[in-house]
Amino acid sequence: MSSLEGERADRRKYEYRKVIEELKEYEGSGTQLVTIYVPPDRQISDVVAHVTQEHSEAANIKSKSTRTNVQDALTSIKDRLRYYDTFPPDNGLVLFSGAIDTGGGQTDMVTRALEDPPQPIQSFRYHCDSNFLTEPLEEMLAEKGLYGLIVLDRREANVGWLKGKRIEPVKSATSLVPGKQRQGGQSAQRFARLRLEAIDKFYQEVAGMADELFVPRRHEIDGVLVGGPSPTKDEFLDGGYLHHELQDNVLGKFDVSYTDESGLYDLVDAAEDVLADAEIMQDKLEVEDFFKELHSGERATYGFEPTRQNLQMGAVDRLLVSEDLRQDVITFECPDGDPHYVPVGRGKSTEPPTCANGEPATEVEREDLIEHLMTLAEQRGTEVKFISTDFEKGEQLYNAFGGVAGILRYETGV
Repeated sequence: MSSLEGERADRRKYEYRKVIEELKEYEGSGTQLVTIYVPPDRQISDVVAHVTQEHSEAANIKSKSTRTNVQDALTSIKDRLRYYDTFPPDNGLVLFSGAIDTGGGQTDMVTRALEDPPQPIQSFRYHCDSNFLTEPLEEMLAEKGLYGLIVLDRREANVGWLKGKRIEPVKSATSLVPGKQRQGGQSAQRFARLRLEAIDKFYQEVAGMADELFVPRRHEIDGVLVGGPSPTKDEFLDGGYLHHELQDNVLGKFDVSYTDESGLYDLVDAAEDVLADAEIMQDKLEVEDFFKELHSGERATYGFEPTRQNLQMGAVDRLLVSEDLRQDVITFECPDGDPHYVPVGRGKSTEPPTCANGEPATEVEREDLIEHLMTLAEQRGTEVKFISTDFEKGEQLYNAFGGVAGILRYETGV
């Protein structure tokens, strides 16, 4: 996939995520929200026939309001299907329609059509409930790459996942292995034997946690990473404690100082070379480039307004946007001045800036902040990189720099 194709795919994923987040917030007072998944090989005429049949059967719903809302939703879907020819788009089509609660006993009809999802829809699905069915779409958007993580020493262990860009601690254990100093009255030989037995029992417990978590998904896992001090990790792997299919899929063992949850993050860092193609590593390289420019030169920008100005000038080589950023930008205009762009929380309002004549500026447009910046980036040939918050500097980009930053082509002074 080329860089341009990758950017377009990232943008489509963001747009889908935004719509899914919106749909997940909707709720109907009864089973009146309709979702239809249409695979690419399903003829539109067949879908229309199915919707017509469901509309007829909905007449048997006892509740008058639910009956009316379901039939209205199906009518809206049927009207939307008229925009398509014989078959849906290449990867299929997902339709959502229903009367959502807006408070105070009021409802509002919502209809959405998501064309060409990231992966082909496998089968036709009709769903009517109090919530829209978004899980199949969310699974399509799930970040790729699945790695099992194990960190351990003789005191404790943690097991978790690296899923795409996200590190998820799942299981932990502490050991009863005695220290190296034996208690009085015990012979050195007996103490050494008891200690070895305790170590063996603990390694079995850690392997049991890993097997329970990883084995059910062993055919999906891209690899297993093991970290800890020497000789612990070596004893664990050389002792054959892991399920044989997991053992065969160990990509490497790495020196890690900590074996609590933070050790899982250290393990991913230590395995940088092995995970060179993993999404989280690409994110780290982008953010490290930004911090390098920030500390050693002038080719870095951050914050919404400075970054927007640099984008407008065509000075941004790479735009970094936090995946967790959820904001709008409101455009205000004054009679004789340049427009003002004010970022606000999604769906929130703000006081308009004051114009030179003392009058408040007029709001002329409101749009998603990320889409606003991506449009500028596309016009100026700027790469857009979405950055996870699941590592320290990615979180710092979001919290300390407002989730928006850029690496410049040249110094601008902005």
